[in-house]
Amino acid sequence: MIHSVLHAIGVFFHHLAAVEWKWLAIGILCHLCKLVAVSRAWQNIIQAAYPDRPVRWRQMFGSYVAGTGVNAIIPARGGDVVRLFLAKRRIEGSTYTTLVSTSLLQTLFDMLVASCFILWAVTQHVLPGLDVLRSPSLPALDYGWAFRHPVAGLILFGLLLLFGTALVAWVAERVEEFRAKVAQGFAAFRDRSYYLRRVVFWQVVDWTLRLATVFFFLRAFGIPATLRNALLVQVSQSLATIFPVSPAGIGTEQALLLYIFRNVTSKSMALSFSVGMRVTLIIVNAVVGFTAILLMTGTLRVRRAAEADRAGGEPARANVSDGR
Repeated sequence: MIHSVLHAIGVFFHHLAAVEWKWLAIGILCHLCKLVAVSRAWQNIIQAAYPDRPVRWRQMFGSYVAGTGVNAIIPARGGDVVRLFLAKRRIEGSTYTTLVSTSLLQTLFDMLVASCFILWAVTQHVLPGLDVLRSPSLPALDYGWAFRHPVAGLILFGLLLLFGTALVAWVAERVEEFRAKVAQGFAAFRDRSYYLRRVVFWQVVDWTLRLATVFFFLRAFGIPATLRNALLVQVSQSLATIFPVSPAGIGTEQALLLYIFRNVTSKSMALSFSVGMRVTLIIVNAVVGFTAILLMTGTLRVRRAAEADRAGGEPARANVSDGR
């Protein structure tokens, strides 16, 4: 997989001179606006969970992009831990259980939209079948080994499912306030008017900007910029985030796009676009995210800040504050 990704990066640099930079810049701007929209949705979900406490948008924006920046570099969603840690530091009396629940509520809408896109792609017969997934023709597919070794894949999936179920049962049985804290995280959903106006609205803006970002990146790399192609790219990105073994799911996304765009453009152009877009967004997310971490904690060593909190030390003073 690493060899395939490095090869794709080489193809990207080979085509770098052909990139139209104005469309690339517009795509990056759309992506940054998307981060604003999704952080607004999360802030409003948290505000509903803690209506008696100030939940400032700048602080939630900083927490969200910090997690996004870490996820861009570290696989397996390690940035989600950073995001929750930073948010908890900024909301007095908040708990991880409730904050995780707010993230889950936000994710449910994203899963619904992503599932609709994937179902649409299935009806278009553009996704690879099991015969392709089992073959080594998609060498960069992060979880392609599970299809090539179905017994081992099913065993691993079963063990993960069993472990997750046991963990939830253990927590629910031993933590008296667990259910109340989870319900608190879903408070926004109980007020349907609030949920539609303050959460769903921003999530629809988020998904619109996702497609706009893809559209302008397609133009920048000389691939037909159509709504259908933008949707296909979004489907590959959604599938790549299911099991993000490689950073930002770059391996899976590259493999899927090569297959999906096999009748749209050349293999080299598809490689250039796939890796070019992902590398660009990784850099943008990392720069914005780690800048937020530095401003919010005074250090890039988040673990040290967490240890200081556990030891009873004063949290680093936030510069990303006092704004809604």
